[in-house]
Amino acid sequence: MRRLLLALGLLATPAMAECPSQATMEGFAQRLLAGRPQGPIAGLTSLADGQCAQNRLVPLLVAQWGRPVGYKVGLTNPTAQQRFGTTHPVTGIIYEATLRAQSGAEIPAAFGAVPTVEADLLVRVSSEAINDARDHMAVLRSIDQVIPFIEMPDLALSSGFDGPNLLAINVGARLGVSGTPIPVQVSEDFAARLGSMTVTLASDQRELARAPGTALLGHPLNVLPWLAQDLASRGQRLRVGDIVSLGGFSPALPTEAGRSYTVRYENLLAEPASVSVRTR
Repeated sequence: MRRLLLALGLLATPAMAECPSQATMEGFAQRLLAGRPQGPIAGLTSLADGQCAQNRLVPLLVAQWGRPVGYKVGLTNPTAQQRFGTTHPVTGIIYEATLRAQSGAEIPAAFGAVPTVEADLLVRVSSEAINDARDHMAVLRSIDQVIPFIEMPDLALSSGFDGPNLLAINVGARLGVSGTPIPVQVSEDFAARLGSMTVTLASDQRELARAPGTALLGHPLNVLPWLAQDLASRGQRLRVGDIVSLGGFSPALPTEAGRSYTVRYENLLAEPASVSVRTR
């Protein structure tokens, strides 16, 4: 396990970061696991500070949520970046627990400290050539599945949201619900459909949010080159089998008990793909 965490860079501390102490992050992790909302982490003044805090937090959660299995990218549109005071996306780590539930699962509405739900999309890496891919065809040759996904982030904080704190809480990664994987087609047509599809989030048939594929950095496939470069800046690489959460097509909305949430991807396939979860 220690070797895996080292490979992901989770035990390293970014140079010059004003990192919260190990004791601070242990206390934060305990309250997070207990489902207790908490205030912002004191002393975080830069994204490097937030990354340092994340590096200490993630290993503390592995015992409960399982080993790291990939990454999530947050703040993939300018409006979200402006809200959090950044000019680019941010990266978190996803766990085995993030991918454990399948479409149709039932999950407690109060699954975390600040439980939310949002429309997302996963891909699976099939080649390490992804680390050098810079265009859509190169990206498609390096992934083999696109997976409908409802992310259920735990935003953890009762106040004080900014870029450093979002990074510190691992971009809220916690749970999710996966749909039936869609085999990737290495074609301009498939890339065009990913960009032109419409993604909707509904609760009991009432639409809550709607966004085009272009909501994620102009195109969902643009997220992967950004992520590869972000990881490279920290001496890390995407590996075969890594799962990547590409970002939110909807705001992260509070979960409500007794609801059925459905995400649909229209105009991606001949029939809309979808994924659903029920809360109790």
